[in-house]
Amino acid sequence: MSNFPPNTLRRLQKLPQIPSVWEGDRRTLNDIGEIQQLSFDGGESSTPSGDCILWVDGSEGVVRSVDLVSSEMGVEAIARSLLRAMENPQGVAQPGRPQKIVVRDREIQFFLRGALQDLDINIDYVPDLPLIDELFRSFAAMNSASPPRLPAPYLELLSKVAEELWDFCPWDYLQDHQVIAVTLNQWDVGTLYISIMGMLGKEYGVLMYRSLDSLRRFRSAVIHNQIVEDLEEAFLSQDCWYLNYESRHDEDLEADDEDFDLGIYEFSEIEPIFGSVHPYEGIRPFLDEEESLAVYVTLCALAKFVEDYEEELTVFDEKDWPQIIDKIRISLPKFAQKDKSQTILVEVATQPELSKEFLALEVLEDEKEEETNSLIIDNNFVPNGSIVSLGFLPWSLREEIRQHPKKHSQTVDFKIPKNSDGLPIILLQTTRSNAQEMINTLKMEGGLNSILFNPGVDAIRDIQYELILLQTPQDSLHLVKDVESQSTEHQNAKKKWRQRLKKTGGICGLVIAMGVTGASRGTPGLTQIMGLFETESKEGEETGLGYLQLVPTFAHDFSFLDWDD
Repeated sequence: MSNFPPNTLRRLQKLPQIPSVWEGDRRTLNDIGEIQQLSFDGGESSTPSGDCILWVDGSEGVVRSVDLVSSEMGVEAIARSLLRAMENPQGVAQPGRPQKIVVRDREIQFFLRGALQDLDINIDYVPDLPLIDELFRSFAAMNSASPPRLPAPYLELLSKVAEELWDFCPWDYLQDHQVIAVTLNQWDVGTLYISIMGMLGKEYGVLMYRSLDSLRRFRSAVIHNQIVEDLEEAFLSQDCWYLNYESRHDEDLEADDEDFDLGIYEFSEIEPIFGSVHPYEGIRPFLDEEESLAVYVTLCALAKFVEDYEEELTVFDEKDWPQIIDKIRISLPKFAQKDKSQTILVEVATQPELSKEFLALEVLEDEKEEETNSLIIDNNFVPNGSIVSLGFLPWSLREEIRQHPKKHSQTVDFKIPKNSDGLPIILLQTTRSNAQEMINTLKMEGGLNSILFNPGVDAIRDIQYELILLQTPQDSLHLVKDVESQSTEHQNAKKKWRQRLKKTGGICGLVIAMGVTGASRGTPGLTQIMGLFETESKEGEETGLGYLQLVPTFAHDFSFLDWDD
C-alpha cells in the first residue's frame, strides 16, 4: 500500500489541519496483562495477546484512538487506526489532520510517508514517545493494582483450615439444609449461618450467611424457582462469605461427566477459593483483612465442631438431627491479636428447628412435583378458528355486561382505579355455539379460579413458550394459547397487560364472545359478548406449576410434564 485511494485523500484533505504534533506507536500486550478489559473503540480481545495501536495528540494531551489488533496484522493496521484518529476520534477530540506525526519505528515512518503523501503532514522519527510511554505505564499499574484474593498473612492460615475441612469431609454426613450457627460477636459480625455443600458430589464448599433472612430467601428461591434467570438473580441476592473447592487441573477433568466427583482427590490437587456474595456487590472473589480474620475463626470453629461431634451429627433420620451447643476457644494469629487478647470464645450450635423448616420446604416441593408430574392440560377448550388476544374491557362496557340479564358474568368486587382505561382481559372470540359451550364448561366446573401465565417448552422443536391457562376451582387446566416467548407482539401486549393489572390489584377477566366471522371480528361489542369471568392473574412462580414441557403421550394427544420430570 503506497497511498490512500484518491477519494479517501480528497475526504481527508477537507479536514481542518490542526497545529499539533501526534505520537503514534504499536506495542505488544504481553507485558500489560488484562489491558483488553478496558473499553476501546477497536473492540475487545479475549486474551492478553496481540498488539495495541495508539494515536495521541501531544499538544492537547488527548488520546485520539486506541485499537487492539492481531500481531499478525501488517502495517496497514497502522493506517486504518490513523484514519480513525483523524476522521472519528474518540472522546471530545474534533476531526482534523495534524501538522506533524512522530513515531519511534523506522518501518512505520517510511510506510506513513508513502501512505500520507499529498496530505501535507510531516512524518518524523524520534527514539522516545513520552506520552505513549506514560500511558502504557498507567495500563500496567492498573493491572497490577487489582487486589489479591487474600491478604498475604492469611494465605497460609486459610489454606490450612480449608485443608482440615477437606480431610474431615463433613459433607459425607451433613446436607446443605442442616444449618450450623457460629456466633462471633466480633468485627461487626454477629452470627453466621453455615450451609455445607458436597453431599451430591458435584460442588464442595462452605457458605457462611451473614443474615438468617438471606439464607431463608435463597433456599426458598432455589426450591421454588425453575427458571434459570430467576435462579441466577437469587444467587446474586445472597449475603454470605464462601469457601469453594476447585480442581487445580480443570483442563484434565471431565467436568461434564455425571459420574465425576471432585471428592476423590487429595487436597494437593484442590484449590480453595474464598470470596463474598452480596446483593449490592455481586460475586467478589477476594476478602479483605477483617473479613479474612472472621472467616478464618469461623472455619476453625466449624472444623473443631465437626471433628468433635461427627458421631452425634451423623443421623439416619434427618428429623432427629440433635440440638448441640458448644463454646470453642480459637487462638488468634499473632498479627491479629489486640488488647492482649490471644483467643476468642466462639459459640457453635446446630439449628434443628431451622433445618426442619428447610426440609419441610423440600418435601412440599417434592409433593407438588409429584402432583404435577403427569399434569394433563385440556388443549381442546378453544376451538380452531377462534381469536385469542390480550386487551382491555372499558369500564362502561363492563358495567353494561354486569347489568345485562342475558349475559353470563362472574364478577369480583374491587375499587375501580382512577386513570385506568379498563379491565385487563383475555378475549376469546368464536362462533355462537362454541362460545356457549365454553361458558357451559366453565360453569359446570365452578367458574374460573384464575388465569395463569406459565413458562413452557416444546421438547420436540426446542422452542420456548408462554402458556396462557385457565384454572377452575376443580383444578382443571384449559389451554387458551401458547405463544413463543420471544414474540415481540406478545411482549408488547403483555407489557400493557401488566401495567393495567397493577392498577386493578391483580384482577383481570376472560371475555367470551361470538361473531368471529362477522364485522365485529376482533372488536366485539355488547351484542357479541356472551360471558365475562373476572378472576385473579398469576404468573411464573405464583402458578405453582413449575416449568412445563410439551411431550407426546400417544398418536394425537399431548400432555404437559414438569420440566424436571
